Amino acid sequence: MLVSALWLDDFRSYEKTELKLVPGFTALVGHNGAGKTNLMEALAWLATLSSFRGAPVDAMVRQGAPTAVIRAEAVREDRSLLIEAQLARSGRNRVQVNRQPLRRSRDLLGALRVTVFTPDDLVVVKGSPGERRRFLDDALVALHPRHDALRTELDRVLRQRSSLLKQSGGHLDESAVFTLDVWDTKLAEAGEALAAARVDLVDRMRPVLAETYDVLARRPAEVEARYSSDWRDRGLAQALVDARRDDLRRGVCTVGPHRDDLELSIGGFPSRTQCSQGEQRTLALALRLAAHRVVAEEAGSAPVLLLDDVFSELDPDRSAALLANLPAGQVLLTTAGVLPPGAEPDEVLEIVGGTIRPR
Repeated sequence: MLVSALWLDDFRSYEKTELKLVPGFTALVGHNGAGKTNLMEALAWLATLSSFRGAPVDAMVRQGAPTAVIRAEAVREDRSLLIEAQLARSGRNRVQVNRQPLRRSRDLLGALRVTVFTPDDLVVVKGSPGERRRFLDDALVALHPRHDALRTELDRVLRQRSSLLKQSGGHLDESAVFTLDVWDTKLAEAGEALAAARVDLVDRMRPVLAETYDVLARRPAEVEARYSSDWRDRGLAQALVDARRDDLRRGVCTVGPHRDDLELSIGGFPSRTQCSQGEQRTLALALRLAAHRVVAEEAGSAPVLLLDDVFSELDPDRSAALLANLPAGQVLLTTAGVLPPGAEPDEVLEIVGGTIRPR
């Protein structure tokens, strides 16, 4: 997967700009607020139709403009790819792939693959289990778009089941019992499938994660990742039966993949609570790079790797280790400071006053 060009019109801070990209390692250099992350966000939006900053569409349209336009040219498996999107401040967005309108958002998934690391990724290690579940599910969607349908189905069933539980007030009549049985069957089917996919992903990532962390930390560290679920031994269908009384009393679904976690440890200690900030930052990056490699192996080509302000999260030794071990494929990296010693990008682009120019 290679992106050759990116065009922006009225996107964030850019009124109009064009970015030409080389196949290898490109460094985007500029002061804080210069617009480096905006370029990363635009490219990633074309891959996922969402902002990795969690921003709504109207926040990405330049102030005073009704719409923003993002266009990118790429090559995937020797085939040209043109993705164009018009982001509307109000109303529907429009997306085209090779001049053909996109009918469903899901049809775009997998056309352009990206892996994004930002300083906010620390929340995957330090945050709630929901952050780690989201990390796993995003990686699954990058592996294959069918996982998006599975995740969507699970969310739909959970909403319907939770709504029924709340409406019941702790008591079920015959009709409600039948309906809850239906939702339990659907939840068991979708939940088992999603959990199995997560477990398989973690199994594939585990050795890569340990290796990647050791390379970044420059020492053996005994990193471990384990998918934690309190229902898989007995099966979700039985777990739902066992939990029904408690679910009715509380009005929520108390068991299922929406309650599972990815347990991470370094040297036998839980990374979320007993590891240093430096270890947690390194682990967050190692997680992204491990998922990146698994996706690259599955897809047959590496996603575009976007490293936003990565040096602010790493000490000089770990920054040097990252630069010495960048994965194969196209890499875009932003920095507000001087590139560390040992950095040998194929191209350095400087962003000043909304203008992109070679350094």
